[in-house]
Amino acid sequence: MMQTVMQILSEIKESPELLSTLKPETDIVNEVGLDSLQMINFVLAIEDAFGVEIDFDNFDIDHLSSIQAFVAFLEKERAAVANGAGGRPAEQPIFD
Repeated sequence: MMQTVMQILSEIKESPELLSTLKPETDIVNEVGLDSLQMINFVLAIEDAFGVEIDFDNFDIDHLSSIQAFVAFLEKERAAVANGAGGRPAEQPIFD
């Protein structure tokens, strides 16, 4: 999962060389520097890659403090959906 997130970040930034500099502790906001459109594209790519829909009721900016923190958030969200305890079914719209 970690490698896939790093690959997606590199693709969104259109910077293949970025991939070699990313580490689990890399700050997505301050070090990778996604602009607002890139952030939207990142979220959409993550949702597609992992078959999840990010529940923004559970999302916090701290989840972007590092790639590891974001992966931990994703794993928690996937587990919640798998266990039927929270999360949002894929067919439910993002905005209620």
